[in-house]
Amino acid sequence: MTDDLTAEILRNALAVAAEEASIVVVRSAYSTFIVEGADAAAAVLDARGRLVAHSLSTALIQCASLRSALPYVLRAYPAASMEPGDVFVLNDVYQGGIHANDLLVFRPVFLDGAPAYFTGTLIHVADLSGLSAGGMASDATDVFLEGLQLPPIKIATAGGLVEDMVRVLAANSRTPGKLVGDLRALIAGANVAARRLEEIAAAHTPAGLARGVDDHLAHTERRMRAGLAGLPPGTHRGEYRLDDGHLVRVAVTADGRGGLVVDFDGTDEQVPLPINSGFSQTHGGVMYAVRCFVDPSLPMNEGCFAPVEVRMPPGTLVHCTPPFPGGGRFGTVAAAEEAIFAALTGASPDGGGVAASGILQAFSVSGARRPWLHMSFDLGGMGARDGYDGPDATGALFGGGRNIVPQVEPIEARLPVRVEEVSLIPDSGGAGRHRGGLGTRTVIRMLEDARVDTRGDRLLRPPPGAAGGEPGRAGGYYRERRDGTREPLGTKATRQPLAAGEALVVETSGGGGYGDPAERDEAAIRRDLADGRTTASGEDA
Repeated sequence: MTDDLTAEILRNALAVAAEEASIVVVRSAYSTFIVEGADAAAAVLDARGRLVAHSLSTALIQCASLRSALPYVLRAYPAASMEPGDVFVLNDVYQGGIHANDLLVFRPVFLDGAPAYFTGTLIHVADLSGLSAGGMASDATDVFLEGLQLPPIKIATAGGLVEDMVRVLAANSRTPGKLVGDLRALIAGANVAARRLEEIAAAHTPAGLARGVDDHLAHTERRMRAGLAGLPPGTHRGEYRLDDGHLVRVAVTADGRGGLVVDFDGTDEQVPLPINSGFSQTHGGVMYAVRCFVDPSLPMNEGCFAPVEVRMPPGTLVHCTPPFPGGGRFGTVAAAEEAIFAALTGASPDGGGVAASGILQAFSVSGARRPWLHMSFDLGGMGARDGYDGPDATGALFGGGRNIVPQVEPIEARLPVRVEEVSLIPDSGGAGRHRGGLGTRTVIRMLEDARVDTRGDRLLRPPPGAAGGEPGRAGGYYRERRDGTREPLGTKATRQPLAAGEALVVETSGGGGYGDPAERDEAAIRRDLADGRTTASGEDA
């Protein structure tokens, strides 16, 4: 084999190890959202904390969280103190985590008698205390109301689970069986990836594996820097405002040589509401936005992170500090992305630009009389850009698994609900020379009394258009009574009652349009009418 061929085999072997781990987690998990939505992440990192490879389903915010949290594990448990078979877990948003319900599991991989690599897995477990079942505490005023906080702790050894810790976790869950099952699935995935890494090291030697990893990351970094060198040099500014009026500001400075500084100085201070973001989540959003301006075929590893310096002032919306909540990060992370888009597209010498998108709109439904839980989210339309309509039901996506939205049949088989509609909303994309993507409508009928928790943004301030384009249609959450009448639910609220026979209606926002609507091509107008994306009246039928 040539050196290039050996390197390619090694890179793919590392990616497959992470991918197999994520599949094991999904197939072993107990929660409906994980099993049917395949929302699981897995990664391989080295002992220096560098991201080496990840599974196909791993979103950038999950990459950033696994990468950000490992140094805190090593700080609490120095590598020299670790033993083969040790497994660690955390969820602390201030130590690289996401929020209480997202458990991060790490296992060291020993080569030549010392930890050389770590395998990591991450999923949103069924429930881990807090105001709201499923971790959707949209009215939490501090982090303690969002759920049980876990600094890095040892959860398993070569002898098995640390049962005392497992009992504590189970006692803090409304669905303890699912929680413990999900935890075992996370550990199983990390164990499988660890075995694959040991096999790779045996095939290539530990020294050969280390050289291959270094070469892979260096190659990615060179390509990333080459892409960033094409950005207009100088400092470019952008901002985006949340539904409640809070503002995310960013200054993006390109040096013209492949380096980039993304600085959120001037962003509003954190607030006692779950709209703040932990630093790992903002970092993930930054990487998502920046990668939109470079080669999309770049592998996502440490080589992408290295050229980008991210400055997130502690105590602001983009970097929450104790005891401020961080679980409702969606809107703030997406606002950071939009601010970067605005900064960089505004600096482009050939004009261009992109309109704002509808975003991930989360919700959960739980039993009022007995414990059951359904967690999910729907996606808004993506903003149009110069030359292209926005994709439907895609949004500024920075989370999710392989399937993104769980399938209807398994939900109905497992839970006392009936899914009556999942559809695109005509006329919801903002008008323009290029039309914004359509939002969606989902109708879920309750077969038992239930409670619903909601967490959305860009519903009071719909996604604006760009270059003369119109905003997308605002979405919302609604209660549909048995007689068909509809009333709005809070866009960020918990424990809202739904009686048996009533339905939860979730409508996501459409993306903003781009350019003057009067300039839209006649053929495109006819195609939209024929496809049902727009109506002759311009109103949702």
